[in-house]
Amino acid sequence: MAPSAPPARPGDRRRYVRAMFSAIAPRYDLLNHLLSLNIDRAWRRRAVARLGWEACPDGVYLDACAGTLDLATALATRRGFRGRVVGADFALPMLRHGARKPPADRVDRVAADTLELPFGEGSFDGAIVGFGIRNLADLDAGLRELGRILRTGRRLVILDFATPRHALLRVAYLFYFHRVLPVIGRIVSGHPTAYAYLPESVKEFPAPEALRARLEAAGFRDCGFDLLTGGIAAIHWGSR
Repeated sequence: MAPSAPPARPGDRRRYVRAMFSAIAPRYDLLNHLLSLNIDRAWRRRAVARLGWEACPDGVYLDACAGTLDLATALATRRGFRGRVVGADFALPMLRHGARKPPADRVDRVAADTLELPFGEGSFDGAIVGFGIRNLADLDAGLRELGRILRTGRRLVILDFATPRHALLRVAYLFYFHRVLPVIGRIVSGHPTAYAYLPESVKEFPAPEALRARLEAAGFRDCGFDLLTGGIAAIHWGSR
């Protein structure tokens, strides 16, 4: 049986995460909506709104750690958007299961690790990552790589889980996250450990203030964050 937390060594962690997401790809969307009570759809809309794509509606945008292309689709189908979105992920089954969602003339799928993106410097007018940045084997290297591919002045937006600050909400959230979610996730996905890994990865993920500091250390400016749904999730941003 695979461990509930990925191995510490970067190479081993990459293999673990790739194999895990490849295995749960067929049920990934169902579980996202089920386990979040469908709130994740609103979170994604708010993340896309933070990207500032209206300043360059004909531009090229990156959806990194794209999974099943929910964020790429949310951007590509926004009224007034005339550009293209590149959805990049290193778990090919995730991209395949999301292929039917976005308009084919607006979204390209690319097999790529966010730590080693196959794009030149300044290739994109914006980048967005949804629920994927905490799975990187090296968070700081990933932030630097995302900064590298952005044009000057363009924005990176990160949507991911956080831990609520209100005491009662935090207790209820942690109970759900550590006791209920893994059981439902295991039953629906058929994977023995993927949804035990999820709360462990969130526990290890930097708090919003710490992630803002790491964005700044990676060369981003005008960084900030918004807490969503009582602090269950957060949207982070920074510009090159």
